[in-house]
Amino acid sequence: MKWGISTYSLSRAIIAQQMTVPDVIEWTKEIGGEHVEIVPIGYDLTQQPELVPAIRRKAEQVGIDISNYTVSANFICADEAGYLQEIARVKKEVDIANKLGVKLFRHDVASRPLDQTSIVYFQNDLPMLSEACRQIADYAAGFGITTSVENHGFYMQASERVESLIHAVGRPNFKTTLDIGNFICVDENPVKGVRNNIGLASMIHLKDFYHRSKHLNPGQGWFQSASGDFLRGAIVGQGDIDMREVLRIIKASGYDGYISIEFEGMEDCLNGTLFGFENAKRMWNEV
Repeated sequence: MKWGISTYSLSRAIIAQQMTVPDVIEWTKEIGGEHVEIVPIGYDLTQQPELVPAIRRKAEQVGIDISNYTVSANFICADEAGYLQEIARVKKEVDIANKLGVKLFRHDVASRPLDQTSIVYFQNDLPMLSEACRQIADYAAGFGITTSVENHGFYMQASERVESLIHAVGRPNFKTTLDIGNFICVDENPVKGVRNNIGLASMIHLKDFYHRSKHLNPGQGWFQSASGDFLRGAIVGQGDIDMREVLRIIKASGYDGYISIEFEGMEDCLNGTLFGFENAKRMWNEV
């Protein structure tokens, strides 16, 4: 198993031009990280192709892995032409993943407005979504790449929906990027969600949240879950998720892949990421 961070955690520093992606890679090595996950927020590898070899060279230079390449996607389109165009676009992102040298690639699958996220919509969309994922997984298999869906974006966030999609796709190289925190956004207990999906995981994100009842509006800086509870990003190990129990489940499963720290709290992003990284490794040794 290898510990590292997602560049998403430091996206504020990247957007503010306080750090470049190679800077993030070097910083990750300095704090003891063994891998970095490439999440293009604050940069775009399709528009900045010169970054691809620069990222790969920097990772090789400092001696850490590039674990995963993560991109957005939505296969719910206005017409078939848009659907096929989106599949083709994501395949081009697989090409970038191959150039980065990664063997893991996460793409989003679908999003809908909150009032269209019911199980009825999901069941109707599942054949179309699974076919898109199957085509991309088959394309990625030619490079030895495993693709994945993350429990992300309200519509594809509950553990049972993730499991249903993976089963419908039916490809050994299509799994889940398991974000242990995101289940709470659809009011699912993260301990339950992790227990349900850990056997399907190709990659793990550790993320934490503060959680308050919808009757206890804490004011600015919070967003709401599907049922209206209030959430705010926290440093891993300092929020309300039972992180030790989550880590115990991961350890007991025998998972031996990459674990990324994801930080999206209000604190300074370097401190928030570093403290979460240190907390996670300490708690892993305690469970």
